Amino acid sequence: MLDGEVRKKLTAIVGESNVLDSEENLIVYSYDATPNYQAMPDAIIKPGNRVEIQDIVRVCNEHKIPIVPRGSGTNLCAGTCPLEGGIVLLFTRMNAILEIDEENLSVTVQPGVITLDMIQAVEEKGLFYPPDPSSMKISTIGGNINENSGGLRGLKYGVTRDYVMGLEVVLPNGEVIRTGGKLAKDVAGYDFTRLMVGSEGTLGVVTEATLKLIPIPETKKTMLALFDSLEGAGKAVSSIIAHKIIPATLEFLDQPTLEVVEDFAQIGLPTDVGAVLLIEQDGPVEVVERDIAKIAEICEHIGATSVQVAKTNEEGLALTTARRAALSALARKKPTTILEDATVPRSKIAEMVRAINEIAKKYQVEICTFGHAGDGNLHPTCMTDSRNEEEMHRVEEAFSEIFAKAIDLGGTITGEHGVGVMKSPYLAWKLGNEGVNAMKTLKFAFDPNNIMNPGKIFAKETKKRVVVQK
Repeated sequence: MLDGEVRKKLTAIVGESNVLDSEENLIVYSYDATPNYQAMPDAIIKPGNRVEIQDIVRVCNEHKIPIVPRGSGTNLCAGTCPLEGGIVLLFTRMNAILEIDEENLSVTVQPGVITLDMIQAVEEKGLFYPPDPSSMKISTIGGNINENSGGLRGLKYGVTRDYVMGLEVVLPNGEVIRTGGKLAKDVAGYDFTRLMVGSEGTLGVVTEATLKLIPIPETKKTMLALFDSLEGAGKAVSSIIAHKIIPATLEFLDQPTLEVVEDFAQIGLPTDVGAVLLIEQDGPVEVVERDIAKIAEICEHIGATSVQVAKTNEEGLALTTARRAALSALARKKPTTILEDATVPRSKIAEMVRAINEIAKKYQVEICTFGHAGDGNLHPTCMTDSRNEEEMHRVEEAFSEIFAKAIDLGGTITGEHGVGVMKSPYLAWKLGNEGVNAMKTLKFAFDPNNIMNPGKIFAKETKKRVVVQK
């Protein structure tokens, strides 16, 4: 629990109704969407504006109280689990769309805005915000910024970082910086905007964001290509890109994932093939027609057993909705579902998926794989039970080997989920000790008292590097 003097100060800032510290509330905010991680905060604080956040941060900095900024808690790296207690900063009172600027193609929002609400608001103006994390129905813009969230449209349009034009950030000492703005060009000093995106709440508190919009695409078409083998699907991905076609969506599902998703969605997905590519293209009508026809030709040439183009927008939406539901579908199988995101060059997708299957067999664990094939971001997902300690040990060893294999193939330990707690023991595998130390130096410069989301990104110990058999 908070010290009485500290609680009195925080209550004076936000009001009694916005300081939550009953046992029920503390339990609710003691975990996020990451399996097997939980730690109790001392209180949940709901600020109403930037000034209140400044005052809260000053109090916490003075008393060295940890601050964990939290959106909807959908992250999968334990990034918002309050490992060292302190306060969880909740932005449910700061959820306004402040401006949609049609002249400068931008939208300015507070951090608590739900992603899908903002997307729908700008689409009513004929504008488009492409980043589309699978959790967009409940995730917040502030959370997306902290994690640099990706999504199905990442291949063609990029991720959250590519659409953040400017930020208002409260630093750990309570001061405010404003980065970027409604500018097409800005090279005045260090790029603090890009530094803050993906920093997982360890450098400051985002209180306002200006995001880039683009004109909404005229039309889109969706297709499903079926392959007997993982290798065939992987070759098709590489060939599509090599033909200078960049689809809006290029998703991969292996056969075990197909079975589970179809059982969940009941939309007629095939379950007797080695792999499926879900492909969507958007843009001008003539470009979409041309690209879809060419993609179909490429897939058939590679050896697709079937290529089906959705006849209506509704049919196409059903396919993408089913893909977005993959995690929910898999979560029905076992009490614990661990979704990871090892990423490799797209030319290595088939090799990586094959390795995942071999590793799962080696450690006798159940892993299904799906993901964003177009940008090499795969989601090996293990269905297990955290109450089985012996099996959980095997799951951990399996994922360690999967991360090592991804790095050996020129990839990384995380493409879009963040480091948080889950990936922190592996960070040095990717960056080296020198890279991690450089990041620590930066963290200390911003936050010398280490109050901002402590215990995240930087592990106390690096896990011993796995040597993958060639």
